[in-house]
Amino acid sequence: MSNRAIRRVGAVVLAVNVLLVVAKGLVWWTTGSLAVGSEAVNSLADSAYSLVILAGLYLTTQPPDFSHPHGHERIEPFVSLFIALGVFAAGGAVLWRSVSSVLAGSVSTAPVSPSAVAVLVGTAVVKFGLYRYCLRVAEETHSPALTATALDNRNDILTASAALVGVLGSTVGLPVLDPLAAGVVSVGILYTGYEIVQDNVDYLVGSAPPEELRVEIVQRALSHPDVEGAHDVIAHYVGPEIDVSLHIEVEGDRTLFEAHDIETEVMESIRELDEVDDVFVHVDPKELGEWKDDETIDELVGGGNVEK
Repeated sequence: MSNRAIRRVGAVVLAVNVLLVVAKGLVWWTTGSLAVGSEAVNSLADSAYSLVILAGLYLTTQPPDFSHPHGHERIEPFVSLFIALGVFAAGGAVLWRSVSSVLAGSVSTAPVSPSAVAVLVGTAVVKFGLYRYCLRVAEETHSPALTATALDNRNDILTASAALVGVLGSTVGLPVLDPLAAGVVSVGILYTGYEIVQDNVDYLVGSAPPEELRVEIVQRALSHPDVEGAHDVIAHYVGPEIDVSLHIEVEGDRTLFEAHDIETEVMESIRELDEVDDVFVHVDPKELGEWKDDETIDELVGGGNVEK
């Protein structure tokens, strides 16, 4: 999927949040519903940092240049951490409102407005659509910023649902349902912030990718007919992408041209993986005594036995 499609996601999210601010603001103005009012403020905050996200996605999708030969994708984890800050702020605000309302006993019964119910249900539906849209594009592009945006939209489904519980609770004489539901939702929001931080810290500190991807990398190297083994395989995140370095073991009677072709074919095979950015292959001839056992390879592919 093109970089233009990634930027389009940011523009869509911003546009939807602005429309929700207008819709909730009008309902709040005409009904005076505190639940809808808090949701309007929530959407206003979403619009503000959606603008920052759009700018961040624009930067991350710029082509490589002299100062950034690998492109700008490594900015994405920082965009995601900014989203996490917004998520923590929203979760903390909801939790504070919930606790303070219960302790102060400041819950009151108010008549239910059909327009308030409609705008909250509509918000949940629209946000679910945005969540699925952002998540689909994130999976196709392996974009941590879009994944974080998807999770943030999932949070908005929860907050809209909590507000709806509060509005409907008034009709059955249980207005306390509003702050109690908000308290439960705040825990989910804060946990989402933790998930975003955890995922993106891995990108920033160069953690290893998932084991199934490491297995695939090793298998692609060992499946070459002239590769007898591999060792010192290192795969790690550099931003949201993966750099790979490894030593492959070949017989020493290969010509320089043949060794070059083997190295190139292994490198291109591994680089075909969508998540992989750069691959560095070192060829070790048998006669130099550099072949060695590698416990990591044994654990990943059962002793390095791959069908040739």
